[in-house]
Amino acid sequence: MTAGFGGGPVTPSAWVERFAPLLRAAGEVLDFACGGGRHARWLAERGFRVEAVDRDAGALASLATVPGVQVSEADLENGPWPYRGRRFDGIVVTNYLFRPRLAELLDCVVPGGVLIYETFMLGNERFGKPGNPDFLLRPGELLERLHDGYLIVAFEQGEVALPRPAVMQRVCAVRHPAVVPRLPTGPGSQG
Repeated sequence: MTAGFGGGPVTPSAWVERFAPLLRAAGEVLDFACGGGRHARWLAERGFRVEAVDRDAGALASLATVPGVQVSEADLENGPWPYRGRRFDGIVVTNYLFRPRLAELLDCVVPGGVLIYETFMLGNERFGKPGNPDFLLRPGELLERLHDGYLIVAFEQGEVALPRPAVMQRVCAVRHPAVVPRLPTGPGSQG
């Protein structure tokens, strides 16, 4: 895997790739705490309208000319909540956790919309950063947060080897679905 802006990966997460087909075609997707924008770019290439938000103006500058991507600079932890009253067909979050804003973030998914979330959990500290428990999910924490109003499509937690050894927690969930979604086919699925 090659490195992108700030040394981060440029290829999308396999978790995001697997569950992106559940997003409404040409829908509006929020890439939350987008960093270098690997998911914003990838989603825009597939016809989604993407809002990429981060506090790093330098990372956002590299996305400013990408067709289909709107950039928004915001301090997601200390500033005012930038998405009050906004709703998205999907939200993608990878390698980021700030618990005080998680409920507000979950409220931004439209009924039938998809949350694709993947970040580090307790146990990751033995592999390096992040190691602070404030930034590591507890076992089953994403499931606990999504118990009301979300249908869990897929959930994983545990140690992974790629792209580097880490302890991760991942969820894909649909908010108030009208119908049970069809699982996407792909690596590891029985489509």
